[in-house]
Amino acid sequence: MASAPPEAAKTDVTVIQVPEYFYAIDINYLIHMIADMLGRLISHNDLIPLTSSNITRFHSRMPPNISLNDYLRRIVKYAPVEKACLLVLLIYIDRICERHPHFTISSLTVHRFLITAVTVSSKSLCDSYCTNSHYAKVGGISTQELNQLELEFLKLIDWDLSSSGAMLQQYYARLILQHPCYERVRGEREQRVNQEKDSIDSDQKVETKQTGKRRRSSTLFAEQAAAATAAAASLPSSPPLGTMDGTEEETQEDKDEKEETVRHFDTLLQRDWIPYIA
Repeated sequence: MASAPPEAAKTDVTVIQVPEYFYAIDINYLIHMIADMLGRLISHNDLIPLTSSNITRFHSRMPPNISLNDYLRRIVKYAPVEKACLLVLLIYIDRICERHPHFTISSLTVHRFLITAVTVSSKSLCDSYCTNSHYAKVGGISTQELNQLELEFLKLIDWDLSSSGAMLQQYYARLILQHPCYERVRGEREQRVNQEKDSIDSDQKVETKQTGKRRRSSTLFAEQAAAATAAAASLPSSPPLGTMDGTEEETQEDKDEKEETVRHFDTLLQRDWIPYIA
């Protein structure tokens, strides 16, 4: 009689190691994690009864016949979307739901929300972006409808579209923690900091020698350099989309990682290029 397979074999999951910082991750992995998180959120929110008080312009009559993963892949394929623009979608959801508790991301709202949020985030975070007619075509809606959705989105979020690199990094870390198939690779802090300092010193010497001046940084960090430290120090205690219960006390390791993240993105501010903004 054959013996039953070991318990470990039944639950064996292949874990994919991803970079410590979000700007270095393969965008396909990021899409997979975001789609899975939104899928879990939708499974919960679809149980909420639909009433006249919670119907919005984002609601469709029936769920579109395309999965979240395929829809996000379509957007990234046909419209240049930076990793920060995808990650900030989770921040936008938190901000809107905090301001409007009756607003829900469900199977009836998620697709229109995503194409609208990508349109808005690209305009907010990137130096170059597509036209609304192009985003509308990629998203499968009319330009007129996207224009109306964009205005509604901006009203819901009260035009609060910016986000620091440290904030994006915190959402990235929590996104990985909640997915069983991914693991964030943590490098040696001291070695990485020294490498960054050496790289910056080298870049500054070469730039000064060749042109005598430095090129401008990306729009996102140029506008938020002064507020980067303050923004990271006041990161929200609750994770995106209710993925953690928020009852765990912050450990010393968590505090050290926050401080390290602030230093890392402050270091990036001194460079002539930002690795995840076009």
